[in-house]
Amino acid sequence: METTEIKPGVYWVGAIDWDVRNFHGYLTQRGTTYNAYLIIDEKVVLVDTVKAHLADEMLARIRAIIDPAKIDYIVSNHVEMDHSGSISAVLEHAPSAKVITSTMGAKGLKRHYKADWDLQVVKSGDTLSIGKRTLAFVHVPMVHWPDSMVTYIHEDRLLLPNDGFGQHIASSERFDDELDWGILREEAAKYYANIILPFGANVQKAMESLGGLDIDMIAPSHGIIWRSHIPDILAEYQKWSTYATETCAVIVYDSMWGSTQKMAHALGDGLRETGVHVHHHNLKHTHISDVMTDVLTARLVCIGSPTLNNGILPTVGAFLTYVKGLRPEKRFGFAFGSYGWGGQAVKEIETVMDGLKWERPEDGVRITYIPDEDELDAVRETGRALGKQIRD
Repeated sequence: METTEIKPGVYWVGAIDWDVRNFHGYLTQRGTTYNAYLIIDEKVVLVDTVKAHLADEMLARIRAIIDPAKIDYIVSNHVEMDHSGSISAVLEHAPSAKVITSTMGAKGLKRHYKADWDLQVVKSGDTLSIGKRTLAFVHVPMVHWPDSMVTYIHEDRLLLPNDGFGQHIASSERFDDELDWGILREEAAKYYANIILPFGANVQKAMESLGGLDIDMIAPSHGIIWRSHIPDILAEYQKWSTYATETCAVIVYDSMWGSTQKMAHALGDGLRETGVHVHHHNLKHTHISDVMTDVLTARLVCIGSPTLNNGILPTVGAFLTYVKGLRPEKRFGFAFGSYGWGGQAVKEIETVMDGLKWERPEDGVRITYIPDEDELDAVRETGRALGKQIRD
Protein backbone atom coordinates (compact mmCIF):
# COMPACT_ATOMS: atom_id res chain seq x y z
CA MET A 1 0.00 0.00 0.00
CA GLU A 2 1.22 3.47 -0.93
CA THR A 3 1.97 5.77 1.99
CA THR A 4 2.90 9.46 2.01
CA GLU A 5 5.44 11.04 4.34
CA ILE A 6 3.92 14.46 4.99
CA LYS A 7 6.67 15.52 7.42
CA PRO A 8 9.87 13.66 8.38
CA GLY A 9 8.62 10.70 10.38
CA VAL A 10 4.93 11.60 9.96
CA TYR A 11 2.95 9.54 7.46
CA TRP A 12 -0.49 9.61 5.89
CA VAL A 13 -1.88 6.09 6.36
CA GLY A 14 -5.57 6.68 5.67
CA ALA A 15 -7.99 5.08 3.24
CA ILE A 16 -9.58 6.29 0.01
CA ASP A 17 -13.31 5.72 -0.49
CA TRP A 18 -13.68 6.07 -4.24
CA ASP A 19 -17.26 4.79 -4.32
CA VAL A 20 -19.16 6.65 -1.59
CA ARG A 21 -21.76 9.01 -3.05
CA ASN A 22 -23.94 9.70 -0.02
CA PHE A 23 -22.43 10.66 3.31
CA HIS A 24 -25.36 10.63 5.77
CA GLY A 25 -27.58 12.65 3.43
CA TYR A 26 -24.81 14.73 1.82
CA LEU A 27 -23.96 13.89 -1.79
CA THR A 28 -20.26 13.16 -2.25
CA GLN A 29 -19.91 13.05 -6.02
CA ARG A 30 -16.12 13.08 -5.73
CA GLY A 31 -15.96 10.36 -3.06
CA THR A 32 -13.90 10.96 0.08
CA THR A 33 -10.82 9.98 2.05
CA TYR A 34 -10.61 9.00 5.70
CA ASN A 35 -7.25 10.34 6.80
CA ALA A 36 -5.15 8.84 9.57
CA TYR A 37 -1.61 9.87 10.48
CA LEU A 38 1.22 7.75 11.87
CA ILE A 39 3.98 9.47 13.85
CA ILE A 40 7.23 7.57 14.31
CA ASP A 41 9.24 8.78 17.31
CA GLU A 42 10.46 7.19 20.54
CA LYS A 43 6.78 6.47 20.96
CA VAL A 44 4.63 5.55 17.97
CA VAL A 45 1.35 7.42 17.66
CA LEU A 46 -1.61 6.94 15.34
CA VAL A 47 -3.80 10.04 15.08
CA ASP A 48 -7.37 9.09 14.16
CA THR A 49 -8.42 6.05 12.18
CA VAL A 50 -10.76 5.30 9.27
CA LYS A 51 -14.26 3.98 8.71
CA ALA A 52 -14.50 0.36 9.85
CA HIS A 53 -14.93 -1.23 6.42
CA LEU A 54 -11.58 0.27 5.33
CA ALA A 55 -9.58 -0.80 8.39
CA ASP A 56 -7.57 -3.37 6.41
CA GLU A 57 -6.48 -0.70 3.92
CA MET A 58 -5.23 1.53 6.75
CA LEU A 59 -3.48 -1.36 8.51
CA ALA A 60 -1.74 -2.35 5.26
CA ARG A 61 -0.34 1.17 4.99
CA ILE A 62 0.82 1.07 8.60
CA ARG A 63 2.52 -2.29 8.02
CA ALA A 64 4.43 -0.78 5.11
CA ILE A 65 6.11 1.49 7.68
CA ILE A 66 6.09 -0.37 11.00
CA ASP A 67 4.58 -3.36 12.76
CA PRO A 68 1.18 -2.15 14.08
CA ALA A 69 2.01 -3.91 17.38
CA LYS A 70 4.51 -1.11 18.05
CA ILE A 71 1.81 1.58 18.25
CA ASP A 72 1.89 3.11 21.74
CA TYR A 73 -0.91 5.66 21.44
CA ILE A 74 -4.04 6.15 19.37
CA VAL A 75 -5.30 9.74 19.43
CA SER A 76 -9.06 9.98 18.89
CA ASN A 77 -9.75 13.61 18.05
CA HIS A 78 -13.42 12.89 17.33
CA VAL A 79 -15.76 10.00 18.16
CA GLU A 80 -17.77 9.93 14.93
CA MET A 81 -17.39 6.52 13.37
CA ASP A 82 -15.75 7.61 10.14
CA HIS A 83 -12.77 8.49 12.36
CA SER A 84 -13.01 6.14 15.34
CA GLY A 85 -14.42 3.16 13.47
CA SER A 86 -11.13 1.25 13.19
CA ILE A 87 -9.80 1.76 16.72
CA SER A 88 -10.95 -1.75 17.64
CA ALA A 89 -9.11 -3.22 14.65
CA VAL A 90 -5.90 -1.38 15.59
CA LEU A 91 -6.15 -2.51 19.21
CA GLU A 92 -6.36 -6.12 18.08
CA HIS A 93 -2.79 -5.66 16.77
CA ALA A 94 -1.60 -3.25 19.48
CA PRO A 95 -3.48 -4.34 22.63
CA SER A 96 -1.24 -2.28 24.93
CA ALA A 97 -1.88 1.00 23.14
CA LYS A 98 -3.54 3.80 25.08
CA VAL A 99 -6.40 5.71 23.47
CA ILE A 100 -6.06 9.45 24.03
CA THR A 101 -9.23 11.50 23.85
CA SER A 102 -11.14 14.39 25.41
CA THR A 103 -13.51 14.03 28.36
CA MET A 104 -16.53 14.02 26.05
CA GLY A 105 -14.62 11.76 23.70
CA ALA A 106 -14.20 9.16 26.45
CA LYS A 107 -17.94 9.18 27.11
CA GLY A 108 -18.69 8.88 23.41
CA LEU A 109 -16.23 6.05 22.77
CA LYS A 110 -17.63 4.06 25.69
CA ARG A 111 -21.18 4.49 24.40
CA HIS A 112 -20.26 3.66 20.82
CA TYR A 113 -18.06 0.62 21.36
CA LYS A 114 -18.97 -0.74 24.83
CA ALA A 115 -15.32 -1.81 25.17
CA ASP A 116 -12.87 -1.68 28.05
CA TRP A 117 -10.17 0.31 26.30
CA ASP A 118 -7.24 1.91 28.13
CA LEU A 119 -8.39 5.52 27.80
CA GLN A 120 -6.23 8.50 28.67
CA VAL A 121 -8.32 11.65 28.97
CA VAL A 122 -6.62 14.95 28.14
CA LYS A 123 -7.76 18.47 28.90
CA SER A 124 -7.38 21.40 26.54
CA GLY A 125 -3.77 22.56 26.80
CA ASP A 126 -2.39 19.18 27.91
CA THR A 127 0.73 17.88 26.17
CA LEU A 128 2.32 14.50 25.59
CA SER A 129 6.06 14.03 24.96
CA ILE A 130 6.76 11.18 22.54
CA GLY A 131 10.50 11.76 22.09
CA LYS A 132 11.69 14.52 19.79
CA ARG A 133 8.12 15.73 19.50
CA THR A 134 5.49 16.96 21.91
CA LEU A 135 1.83 16.63 21.04
CA ALA A 136 -0.46 19.42 22.26
CA PHE A 137 -4.22 18.96 22.53
CA VAL A 138 -6.79 21.72 22.16
CA HIS A 139 -10.49 21.12 22.71
CA VAL A 140 -12.73 22.71 20.06
CA PRO A 141 -16.21 21.69 21.30
CA MET A 142 -19.04 21.79 18.76
CA VAL A 143 -16.74 21.96 15.75
CA HIS A 144 -18.77 19.98 15.10
CA TRP A 145 -19.42 17.55 18.03
CA PRO A 146 -19.02 18.16 21.78
CA ASP A 147 -15.96 15.88 21.86
CA SER A 148 -14.06 17.57 19.02
CA MET A 149 -10.34 18.09 19.65
CA VAL A 150 -7.30 19.01 17.56
CA THR A 151 -3.72 17.80 17.89
CA TYR A 152 -0.78 20.12 17.22
CA ILE A 153 2.90 19.23 16.83
CA HIS A 154 5.06 22.30 17.44
CA GLU A 155 8.27 20.73 16.14
CA ASP A 156 6.63 19.99 12.78
CA ARG A 157 4.38 23.09 12.72
CA LEU A 158 1.65 20.57 11.93
CA LEU A 159 -2.03 20.88 12.85
CA LEU A 160 -4.22 17.76 12.85
CA PRO A 161 -7.72 19.26 13.17
CA ASN A 162 -9.88 16.23 12.36
CA ASP A 163 -13.05 17.54 10.63
CA GLY A 164 -11.88 21.14 10.52
CA PHE A 165 -10.77 22.28 7.04
CA GLY A 166 -11.91 18.99 5.51
CA GLN A 167 -13.40 18.23 2.11
CA HIS A 168 -14.96 15.12 0.62
CA ILE A 169 -12.56 14.25 -2.20
CA ALA A 170 -11.21 10.84 -3.21
CA SER A 171 -7.84 11.48 -4.78
CA SER A 172 -4.48 9.90 -5.42
CA GLU A 173 -3.00 13.32 -4.65
CA ARG A 174 -2.44 14.21 -1.00
CA PHE A 175 -1.61 17.93 -1.08
CA ASP A 176 -3.48 21.07 -2.02
CA ASP A 177 -0.92 22.24 -4.57
CA GLU A 178 -1.47 19.01 -6.53
CA LEU A 179 -5.14 19.80 -7.23
CA ASP A 180 -7.00 22.82 -8.59
CA TRP A 181 -7.79 25.47 -5.95
CA GLY A 182 -11.24 26.01 -7.47
CA ILE A 183 -12.20 22.39 -6.85
CA LEU A 184 -10.71 22.44 -3.37
CA ARG A 185 -12.52 25.65 -2.45
CA GLU A 186 -15.82 24.28 -3.80
CA GLU A 187 -15.56 21.04 -1.84
CA ALA A 188 -14.35 22.79 1.33
CA ALA A 189 -17.31 25.18 1.02
CA LYS A 190 -19.75 22.31 0.52
CA TYR A 191 -18.28 20.52 3.53
CA TYR A 192 -18.57 23.63 5.69
CA ALA A 193 -22.09 24.45 4.46
CA ASN A 194 -23.47 20.98 5.16
CA ILE A 195 -21.61 20.04 8.34
CA ILE A 196 -20.08 22.98 10.20
CA LEU A 197 -22.35 25.91 9.25
CA PRO A 198 -24.49 25.90 12.46
CA PHE A 199 -21.39 26.31 14.61
CA GLY A 200 -19.96 29.60 13.35
CA ALA A 201 -19.44 31.06 16.83
CA ASN A 202 -17.64 27.88 17.91
CA VAL A 203 -15.44 27.99 14.82
CA GLN A 204 -14.52 31.57 15.68
CA LYS A 205 -13.54 30.52 19.21
CA ALA A 206 -11.51 27.63 17.86
CA MET A 207 -9.67 29.87 15.41
CA GLU A 208 -8.89 32.27 18.25
CA SER A 209 -7.54 29.37 20.33
CA LEU A 210 -5.35 28.22 17.47
CA GLY A 211 -4.41 31.69 16.25
CA GLY A 212 -1.11 31.83 18.12
CA LEU A 213 0.19 28.56 16.70
CA ASP A 214 2.94 28.49 14.10
CA ILE A 215 1.40 26.35 11.35
CA ASP A 216 2.78 25.46 7.94
CA MET A 217 0.62 22.37 7.33
CA ILE A 218 -2.98 21.47 8.14
CA ALA A 219 -3.80 17.78 7.81
CA PRO A 220 -7.57 17.22 8.20
CA SER A 221 -9.38 13.90 8.44
CA HIS A 222 -11.12 14.19 5.06
CA GLY A 223 -9.68 15.20 1.72
CA ILE A 224 -6.35 16.82 0.89
CA ILE A 225 -3.66 18.22 3.18
CA TRP A 226 -3.14 21.99 3.16
CA ARG A 227 0.42 23.25 2.75
CA SER A 228 0.27 25.95 0.02
CA HIS A 229 -3.23 27.41 0.33
CA ILE A 230 -3.32 27.78 4.12
CA PRO A 231 -3.90 31.57 4.01
CA ASP A 232 -6.67 31.03 1.46
CA ILE A 233 -8.58 28.39 3.43
CA LEU A 234 -8.16 30.33 6.68
CA ALA A 235 -9.62 33.40 4.96
CA GLU A 236 -12.57 31.35 3.71
CA TYR A 237 -13.22 29.95 7.19
CA GLN A 238 -13.12 33.47 8.59
CA LYS A 239 -15.83 34.54 6.13
CA TRP A 240 -17.95 31.45 6.51
CA SER A 241 -17.85 31.41 10.32
CA THR A 242 -18.99 35.04 10.52
CA TYR A 243 -21.82 34.38 8.03
CA ALA A 244 -20.40 36.93 5.60
CA THR A 245 -22.36 37.03 2.34
CA GLU A 246 -21.79 38.15 -1.23
CA THR A 247 -24.05 40.12 -3.55
CA CYS A 248 -25.70 37.07 -5.03
CA ALA A 249 -29.01 35.26 -4.78
CA VAL A 250 -30.14 31.64 -4.70
CA ILE A 251 -33.54 30.72 -6.09
CA VAL A 252 -34.68 27.32 -4.81
CA TYR A 253 -38.01 25.85 -5.86
CA ASP A 254 -40.08 22.94 -7.06
CA SER A 255 -43.07 23.12 -9.36
CA MET A 256 -46.03 20.87 -10.15
CA TRP A 257 -47.27 22.19 -13.51
CA GLY A 258 -44.63 24.80 -14.27
CA SER A 259 -46.26 27.90 -12.78
CA THR A 260 -43.90 28.27 -9.83
CA GLN A 261 -41.01 27.59 -12.20
CA LYS A 262 -42.14 30.49 -14.43
CA MET A 263 -42.18 32.70 -11.34
CA ALA A 264 -38.66 31.55 -10.41
CA HIS A 265 -37.34 32.46 -13.86
CA ALA A 266 -39.06 35.87 -13.84
CA LEU A 267 -37.66 36.58 -10.39
CA GLY A 268 -34.18 35.68 -11.60
CA ASP A 269 -34.57 37.96 -14.62
CA GLY A 270 -35.38 40.91 -12.38
CA LEU A 271 -32.49 40.22 -10.03
CA ARG A 272 -29.98 39.92 -12.87
CA GLU A 273 -31.12 43.27 -14.29
CA THR A 274 -29.74 44.90 -11.13
CA GLY A 275 -26.38 43.16 -11.50
CA VAL A 276 -27.01 40.43 -8.92
CA HIS A 277 -25.52 37.02 -9.70
CA VAL A 278 -28.24 34.35 -9.45
CA HIS A 279 -28.06 30.59 -8.81
CA HIS A 280 -31.18 28.61 -9.83
CA HIS A 281 -31.90 25.25 -8.19
CA ASN A 282 -34.91 23.11 -9.11
CA LEU A 283 -35.25 20.60 -6.27
CA LYS A 284 -36.48 17.96 -8.71
CA HIS A 285 -32.97 17.86 -10.10
CA THR A 286 -30.59 19.33 -7.49
CA HIS A 287 -29.78 17.74 -4.15
CA ILE A 288 -30.22 19.89 -1.05
CA SER A 289 -26.56 19.45 -0.07
CA ASP A 290 -25.49 21.02 -3.38
CA VAL A 291 -27.96 23.88 -2.89
CA MET A 292 -26.39 24.63 0.50
CA THR A 293 -23.01 25.26 -1.13
CA ASP A 294 -24.54 28.34 -2.77
CA VAL A 295 -26.62 29.31 0.26
CA LEU A 296 -23.36 29.50 2.24
CA THR A 297 -22.48 32.90 0.76
CA ALA A 298 -25.76 34.09 -0.82
CA ARG A 299 -27.18 37.32 0.60
CA LEU A 300 -30.69 36.55 -0.70
CA VAL A 301 -32.41 33.16 -0.55
CA CYS A 302 -35.65 32.90 -2.54
CA ILE A 303 -37.74 29.77 -1.93
CA GLY A 304 -40.76 28.81 -4.01
CA SER A 305 -43.41 26.11 -3.85
CA PRO A 306 -46.92 25.58 -5.11
CA THR A 307 -49.50 24.74 -2.47
CA LEU A 308 -50.13 21.02 -2.09
CA ASN A 309 -52.75 19.71 0.37
CA ASN A 310 -52.78 23.05 2.21
CA GLY A 311 -48.99 22.93 2.53
CA ILE A 312 -45.78 22.77 0.51
CA LEU A 313 -44.29 20.22 -1.84
CA PRO A 314 -42.33 17.51 0.03
CA THR A 315 -39.09 18.43 -1.75
CA VAL A 316 -39.37 22.03 -0.53
CA GLY A 317 -40.38 20.82 2.93
CA ALA A 318 -37.25 18.67 3.11
CA PHE A 319 -35.10 21.62 2.06
CA LEU A 320 -36.68 23.87 4.69
CA THR A 321 -36.07 21.23 7.37
CA TYR A 322 -32.45 21.00 6.26
CA VAL A 323 -31.99 24.78 6.31
CA LYS A 324 -33.56 25.03 9.77
CA GLY A 325 -30.98 22.58 11.09
CA LEU A 326 -28.02 24.34 9.44
CA ARG A 327 -29.20 27.78 10.58
CA PRO A 328 -27.53 30.18 8.12
CA GLU A 329 -27.63 33.68 9.59
CA LYS A 330 -27.72 37.24 8.25
CA ARG A 331 -29.77 36.47 5.12
CA PHE A 332 -32.55 38.15 3.20
CA GLY A 333 -35.44 35.84 2.37
CA PHE A 334 -38.26 35.88 -0.15
CA ALA A 335 -41.08 33.34 -0.67
CA PHE A 336 -43.17 32.75 -3.77
CA GLY A 337 -45.47 30.18 -5.32
CA SER A 338 -48.58 29.39 -7.30
CA TYR A 339 -51.78 27.86 -5.94
CA GLY A 340 -55.24 26.70 -6.93
CA TRP A 341 -57.50 27.45 -4.00
CA GLY A 342 -55.54 27.49 -0.72
CA GLY A 343 -52.23 29.30 -1.12
CA GLN A 344 -50.71 28.36 2.24
CA ALA A 345 -47.26 27.43 0.89
CA VAL A 346 -45.86 30.97 0.84
CA LYS A 347 -46.87 31.55 4.46
CA GLU A 348 -45.25 28.28 5.55
CA ILE A 349 -41.99 29.27 3.85
CA GLU A 350 -42.08 32.72 5.44
CA THR A 351 -42.63 31.17 8.88
CA VAL A 352 -39.35 29.25 8.51
CA MET A 353 -37.53 32.37 7.33
CA ASP A 354 -38.86 34.31 10.31
CA GLY A 355 -37.67 31.55 12.63
CA LEU A 356 -34.18 31.94 11.16
CA LYS A 357 -34.44 35.72 11.73
CA TRP A 358 -33.93 36.46 8.06
CA GLU A 359 -34.98 39.89 6.84
CA ARG A 360 -37.90 39.84 4.40
CA PRO A 361 -37.75 43.16 2.54
CA GLU A 362 -40.63 42.21 0.24
CA ASP A 363 -43.84 40.33 1.00
CA GLY A 364 -44.09 36.93 -0.61
CA VAL A 365 -45.90 36.59 -3.93
CA ARG A 366 -48.74 34.13 -4.62
CA ILE A 367 -50.30 33.68 -8.03
CA THR A 368 -53.44 31.66 -8.74
CA TYR A 369 -53.04 28.86 -11.26
CA ILE A 370 -50.99 29.96 -14.28
CA PRO A 371 -49.29 33.39 -14.19
CA ASP A 372 -50.03 35.64 -17.15
CA GLU A 373 -47.48 38.01 -18.67
CA ASP A 374 -48.58 40.97 -16.54
CA GLU A 375 -48.20 38.91 -13.39
CA LEU A 376 -44.75 37.72 -14.48
CA ASP A 377 -43.77 41.32 -15.16
CA ALA A 378 -44.80 42.13 -11.59
CA VAL A 379 -42.57 39.28 -10.34
CA ARG A 380 -39.70 40.68 -12.40
CA GLU A 381 -40.26 44.05 -10.78
CA THR A 382 -40.14 42.38 -7.36
CA GLY A 383 -36.84 40.81 -8.41
CA ARG A 384 -35.51 44.23 -9.37
CA ALA A 385 -36.64 45.66 -6.01
CA LEU A 386 -34.95 42.83 -4.12
CA GLY A 387 -31.78 43.23 -6.16
CA LYS A 388 -31.55 46.93 -5.37
CA GLN A 389 -32.05 46.26 -1.66
CA ILE A 390 -29.37 43.59 -1.33
CA ARG A 391 -26.91 45.75 -3.30
CA ASP A 392 -27.35 48.74 -0.95
